[in-house]
Amino acid sequence: MNILVIGGGGREHAITHALAVSESAGDIYVAPGNPGILTIAKKADIDINNFNAVAQFCKANDITLVVVGPEQPLADGMADALTKQGIFVFGPMQKAAMLEASKGFAKDFMAKYKIPTAAYETFDATQKTQAIDFIKANFPVVLKADGLAGGKGVLIPETADEAISQLDEMFGGMFGSASERIVIEEFMEGEEASVFAICDGKDFVTLAPSQDHKRAFDGDLGLNTGGMGAYAPAKVATDEVIAIAHKDIIAPVLEGMKSEGSPYIGCLYAGLMIKDGNPRVVEFNVRFGDPETQAVLAILDADFAGLLDSAAKGKLDKSTIRSVASKSACCVVMASEGYPGKCESGFEINGIEEASNDNLIVYQAGTKDANGKVVSNGGRVLGVTGLGSNLQEAIDKAYIGVKKIDFNNHFYRNDIGKKGL
Repeated sequence: MNILVIGGGGREHAITHALAVSESAGDIYVAPGNPGILTIAKKADIDINNFNAVAQFCKANDITLVVVGPEQPLADGMADALTKQGIFVFGPMQKAAMLEASKGFAKDFMAKYKIPTAAYETFDATQKTQAIDFIKANFPVVLKADGLAGGKGVLIPETADEAISQLDEMFGGMFGSASERIVIEEFMEGEEASVFAICDGKDFVTLAPSQDHKRAFDGDLGLNTGGMGAYAPAKVATDEVIAIAHKDIIAPVLEGMKSEGSPYIGCLYAGLMIKDGNPRVVEFNVRFGDPETQAVLAILDADFAGLLDSAAKGKLDKSTIRSVASKSACCVVMASEGYPGKCESGFEINGIEEASNDNLIVYQAGTKDANGKVVSNGGRVLGVTGLGSNLQEAIDKAYIGVKKIDFNNHFYRNDIGKKGL
């Protein structure tokens, strides 16, 4: 089958890499891609925001499956538009994509279908007084922008006064239109884990659980980011925890979406908080996570193209998976200094080829081609992913790779994966 991958970050590099080694895959195209992805896929020169142009490209190039990496095209209705033209899409329809596009929608959905999560209330700027009262009565709390904010719209204040100050900043446009409405929820204690469910609208299978590192600096200090690294499998998500998540979280989502007329097809990312063996939902995303995907897919032994194609067609073929966690993996993000705030780009990256081998994959994220040279082009630049027979070995290999790569103004965390030890 010929496949079109939508996106151009580290997640899409990992997805394309897994597709490229699949026995079911034919030609793989990507839009817009990045220099790393374009070493294993063909560039589709199309505007991904023009869904009709995407559909015409698919028809002209015998594309039988479109895999959507980022959330924005799904929130904008890409799956709806392509499906109407007879093109199979791995990614949910617009209504189902509201699970990520609106934190308020997701929380209300979970309340309706009795999916375990934190207590919450949703407020807009006209309800600021009520929001302040809620903070004072329920602190500690977490503040979440209702809309899409690139994985950065969550604030965890240290004090009630700080929470009230952050509330002002969010309503004042800290995250643009995404924080016109704010979800304030109870602070949940425990260990976080990420679980990816491959869904066909009725059935699902989960991949290896992983654990992300959201804060910018060692020791979980600094601002929340899109993710500074991840490892898989995460032992905190035991078989017993996963069984509970299947029964109480993922299955009810599929049943709920089906009953609301929008069967969930695609990757359902369940961000979990686990305490005393019981998982609750921190958030849902409607696509693979970044950088968890770089770790999870690196240890997946499967006909990945066949798996996603079967899910997109509503006939999930679990036999395409041979093992969800044949090894351990650790992905360390090399970022531009200043991330997640303003940062400089355009610096030549050296050492990618020297670092790469059978047990180390360098996924490119914020990169671009500049006259034949790969240069930095964004906040999160690379995801250096080490593989090993155990987590310590994977961590060691990832950091050996990191030390072989260099570009100006880069930084990374030194403690990725240590929680899992």
